[in-house]
Amino acid sequence: MGRVVHKIVSLFAVLFSCAALADSGEFDMSRWTRVMDDIRARAAAQNISESTINDTLRSPAFIPSIVKSDKNQSEFKLTLDDYLKRTVNSKRIARGHQMKSKYPTLLSRVENTYGLPSNVILAFWGMESNYGEVKARHRLVDAFFTLIYDGRREKFFSEQLLALMKIADKNSLDINRIRGSWAGAMGHFQFIPTTLASYGVDGNNDGRIDIIDSVGDAMASAGNYLNKLGWNKAERITRRVILPADFDTSMLDGKTKKTLNEWARMGVLNPDGTAIPHGEMVAGLVADVANLPEPVEDMDADIAPQPVITAYLTYPNFYRIKKWNNSNWYAIAISELADKLK
Repeated sequence: MGRVVHKIVSLFAVLFSCAALADSGEFDMSRWTRVMDDIRARAAAQNISESTINDTLRSPAFIPSIVKSDKNQSEFKLTLDDYLKRTVNSKRIARGHQMKSKYPTLLSRVENTYGLPSNVILAFWGMESNYGEVKARHRLVDAFFTLIYDGRREKFFSEQLLALMKIADKNSLDINRIRGSWAGAMGHFQFIPTTLASYGVDGNNDGRIDIIDSVGDAMASAGNYLNKLGWNKAERITRRVILPADFDTSMLDGKTKKTLNEWARMGVLNPDGTAIPHGEMVAGLVADVANLPEPVEDMDADIAPQPVITAYLTYPNFYRIKKWNNSNWYAIAISELADKLK
């Protein structure tokens, strides 16, 4: 009887939340019911408690704007310089220094336990949620049911919802109060549920993991994740460099790896024209290839071309950041922000 009541309440919630779709005949109620039935069956098979299952299925709402967001993700068009101006700005830097002063003990604990320097953790925190200031918009139950129903990545979002149910179960959390982005990321460091399930840590020793309301849990979880990705605190992330005007730009996407000695022989220099450090350490090169200055053609063969291309040597930590967020611009921004927060 309880399941019937929950299903009826849920169906009314759906009808209420997407009346326009229902009126136009676009919303498939039978599919929505099948999605809920499938989640119930899979959750039960994975030993998720009946109370959590019932809570999850009590009143999920279909949110049309989430489908629109998923289908209309804008192509990344900012230049690297514009992206850095937007992400590594004076307000974010100042706020990062404030957080460094506010949480010295917690930051030291994360560094001692996971090998993540405070400036690196702060850079991720600033980039992901502006140090917790970005407010979550959606109940994650609603977001995941909407995206599962939509079907574009049904398997992925079903796994996220089931992982969230397990997290709520294990940590005695009210699943209907867990909020996040339309795509399912949550908390200070914007973890998706499967990432949280794998790397979440009880940083404040209260017996549960809560990365939304506990800064200690959030920082420890981020430190643990980056540690497991292989973070090396003895190495830098990037080095800003300049290249000859005739440099082969096909090598500037970060995928071509060479030793520092090899890059030096190819004319890679520090911005002031001095030699980069030599050695056998392997690095890539990244530049904003779409927005490079036009090379100046010098008719005098005796005059060497001036190094006019600005780029970044990308060290192993750079590629560990890309396992967190697979964007060259994001990884460079983390590096730049971390340098400002030392």
